[in-house]
Amino acid sequence: MGRARSRAALAVAALLGALLTAGCDGSDTHADDQPTTAGSGTTSASPSASASDPPSSTPTLDPARAMEPPGPRTGQIAPSDIIVTGSKTLDESVVDAIRRLRGVTDVEQIALGQAVIENRALNVAAVDPATYRNYTPDGSAQTDDVWARVADGELALARSTAKKLPVDGNDFLRLGSAEDAPSVHIGAYAPQALEVDAVVNDTWIPDLDLTPGNALLIRTGGTAPITLRQPIKQLLRGTGSSVQMTDAIARYGLDPDVVQTAVVVGTIADAVGTFRYTVLGGGHIAPDPAWVAEHITTQTVPILGNVTCNKAIFPQLIAALQAVQAQGLADKIHPGEYAGCYYPRFIAGSTTLSNHAFGLALDLNTPGNQRGTVGEMDRDVVAIFKSWGFTWGGDWHYTDPMHFEMNRLVRPG
Repeated sequence: MGRARSRAALAVAALLGALLTAGCDGSDTHADDQPTTAGSGTTSASPSASASDPPSSTPTLDPARAMEPPGPRTGQIAPSDIIVTGSKTLDESVVDAIRRLRGVTDVEQIALGQAVIENRALNVAAVDPATYRNYTPDGSAQTDDVWARVADGELALARSTAKKLPVDGNDFLRLGSAEDAPSVHIGAYAPQALEVDAVVNDTWIPDLDLTPGNALLIRTGGTAPITLRQPIKQLLRGTGSSVQMTDAIARYGLDPDVVQTAVVVGTIADAVGTFRYTVLGGGHIAPDPAWVAEHITTQTVPILGNVTCNKAIFPQLIAALQAVQAQGLADKIHPGEYAGCYYPRFIAGSTTLSNHAFGLALDLNTPGNQRGTVGEMDRDVVAIFKSWGFTWGGDWHYTDPMHFEMNRLVRPG
């Protein structure tokens, strides 16, 4: 019986290893999604720049972000069997108790949060590259250059993930939608552990507003992970943490039996707080009713009438729409073509949250402003919304000109 369970565990590990190298859309690994290092993080001009362009003001690598290099890899390479996520730093005594559970073979504690980038909530982890690497697919784990670059203060993510994000010509990625969100140089393209899109080293925790040690990657070896769910949940009682089985994540995208926990970082964090939800069919989610009661409300705003959004957005949304009226531009926004603000669902075809799930984005004049187009949105209206703390999707690398989202809190005087 024990040998059969071990063989089954190895089969699941092999399946997860294959799935972990797949793209976010569930497709097979792209040929160019093998581990590679990126540019050096210098201030050289974008490859598309001409000789007459002014010098780039791209940020450079910060020596303060560097930590001791990880050295040669040691230990077992295998994915986690259980993932714990929460909004608070897990007490050391609790983590030690989980480590001592019979059947638990390895525990890796990381900081995990969601940075919203162009309406996509990216799972960003701050890790110890020397030990976290063993939870990534074999090709990533075995490539020393990847983890040397993370130790140097750079970011690693799968190239297929990077293709969906606004990476500049110098391989810098801004981790957030706000203008003051930190830019991190991509040092390596390499697939990551399940439920992790991108990693940096632990020195980034303060600047990214991550919560230290709020997540665990747990291996159970030949022990069936499901038998450890309840003992782990008992030890985590009162922490609000989610305990997910990675075989269920591999099968369904997210463990459907678990209340999910998202900890949004950056400028909009105060407007979201800790976002807990359960997964429904058809891409829908059910946020914690207490979260909805605290954050979501319906108010009457100029031009559009009644709208349902996060209560944090209303002062600046109302101010922006009043400014649109004051400048004689009210006819440039069409109430009949408003497509809503609060959508408790994933981005279509994914298990990725958007700002609509938090009630912090709205879609206007939808017929003439489809994704991937220049759009017909009046640029004076756009300028007004930007002045009131909104990002416009028409500026994105893959445009979404109907979309406006809050990127900073602005309070009318």
